[in-house]
Amino acid sequence: MKVTINGQARTFEQPLTIAELLAQLEVHPLRVAIEVNEQLVRRADFAATQIREGDRIEVVTFVGGG
Repeated sequence: MKVTINGQARTFEQPLTIAELLAQLEVHPLRVAIEVNEQLVRRADFAATQIREGDRIEVVTFVGGG
């Protein structure tokens, strides 16, 4: 399955959910916002949102500071 994550093409052997993708990327789900095809995905829906062939995914990490 081919998808684009933050502008970079990636290939995965099998379909994934957003939660599974974040685990593979070693990204903590409480520290990010996710868009799939320009639609914001609610954190509560990460485990149920299936990534499909050709999806464009944006992973935005929150950074604290001042």
